[in-house]
Amino acid sequence: MDLLQSFHDFIRKEKLFAEDDRLLIAVSGGVDSVVLAELCHLGGFPFAIAHCNFGLRGDESRRDEEFVRQLADRYDCKVWVKAFDTLAYAGDHRLSVQAAARELRYAWFGELIRAGHARFVATAHHADDNVETLLMNFFKGTGIAGLRAMLPRQGILLRPLLFACRADIEGFARQRQLAWVEDSSNSEDKYTRNFFRHQLIPLVEKAYPTALTNVAGNIPRFREIELIYRKAVEQQKRRLLEFRGEEVYIPILKLKQAEPLDTLLYEIGSPYGFSPQQTEAFARLLDSPSGKYIVSATHRILKDRRWLIISPLVTKAAAIVPVEEGDGEVAFEHGLLRLEKMSTGGPEQWDQTRLDQGPKVALLSAADIRYPLLLRRWKPGDYFYPLGMRKKKKLSRFFIDNKLSVADKEKVWVLEAGKRILWIVGHRIDDRFKVARGVKEVLRIEWVQPRNGDDSAR
Repeated sequence: MDLLQSFHDFIRKEKLFAEDDRLLIAVSGGVDSVVLAELCHLGGFPFAIAHCNFGLRGDESRRDEEFVRQLADRYDCKVWVKAFDTLAYAGDHRLSVQAAARELRYAWFGELIRAGHARFVATAHHADDNVETLLMNFFKGTGIAGLRAMLPRQGILLRPLLFACRADIEGFARQRQLAWVEDSSNSEDKYTRNFFRHQLIPLVEKAYPTALTNVAGNIPRFREIELIYRKAVEQQKRRLLEFRGEEVYIPILKLKQAEPLDTLLYEIGSPYGFSPQQTEAFARLLDSPSGKYIVSATHRILKDRRWLIISPLVTKAAAIVPVEEGDGEVAFEHGLLRLEKMSTGGPEQWDQTRLDQGPKVALLSAADIRYPLLLRRWKPGDYFYPLGMRKKKKLSRFFIDNKLSVADKEKVWVLEAGKRILWIVGHRIDDRFKVARGVKEVLRIEWVQPRNGDDSAR
């Protein structure tokens, strides 16, 4: 293979970058990244070098850093080097060392790009790496998206060596008499990628000698298959998913008619953190009683009569919000309350039309209110005296009478004073605090909802 010509051809075919685009090459010092720097130099592409010192291999890490600095001197290009306390970061964020290094590396590359030092980051991932990635994705169960492995371009990240296998890269390095350094951790099988590289793939190649080449040749076809698949899935999702603020509503009868159902359930749940292993539980929700649900790390899918509702998990933070006298605005999970004391002007100036303003406004007798007030989520056992009634009623019964869904009930907050509920926010005030004739001062409270949400009672 003429590696330089193939390099140019691959860049043009994939439309990776323009000839005058400045690249930031991620150089570890290994043969792959050294060859990438040499190809960019021979191709006349402007570039700088970035090197991460993860501090995991002691003197060897310091050796790699010095080698990369010398390489930058050879090409007379700018070099950025950053040292990381990778083990501390991994411990603080509960990550594996490899995942921590990956997060640190790409976060720093992003900073360099945003600072204007280059337009793209180029890494030296090659065809063998891509086959390993595909196989790891396959065994992890990442779906069809995993079969296309790494893409030549993802945002600011370029992989211009994906066309070349490791043997071609090493042959080019020897031909050009390039120097590089070896990472001793590459020989250890404790990392998953190394296990695939040293153990699994060689065993497969004993039965199928051209397995690596064949899989690498299939990756571009898998990419195109995924494009077709993605268009079909998105078409189905547009027909089924109704977005209401932060929640997604899915009509169950319509969903049951969709095909292929299991695949569609996986694709619906995946963006919200649901794993392939939860697809079966997702399917069972279709015929479950109302109130049944499944959860991911970030979201919940709830069965509510004719709907499945995907919503963010409710946090327990700020479950009780104190309201002091004189507060003009109080923020809570579903928007904010605006509070204002008003004079009625007495019976002679009573203007009922000015006071009646719908369920999102509470008008309360200011003289009957003792501070501080508490704004909190409702809880089982809560009761109040609904406006116009002399008997108390449990909130749970009130919700049933008003046909609130399970999801709606979870969003209900109440405002209380001295353990007496003044207002079920957005629904009804307590009769004991109503504004009657003769009341001179009114506390007006308005619930203002986020513009991008729809938390009103349905």
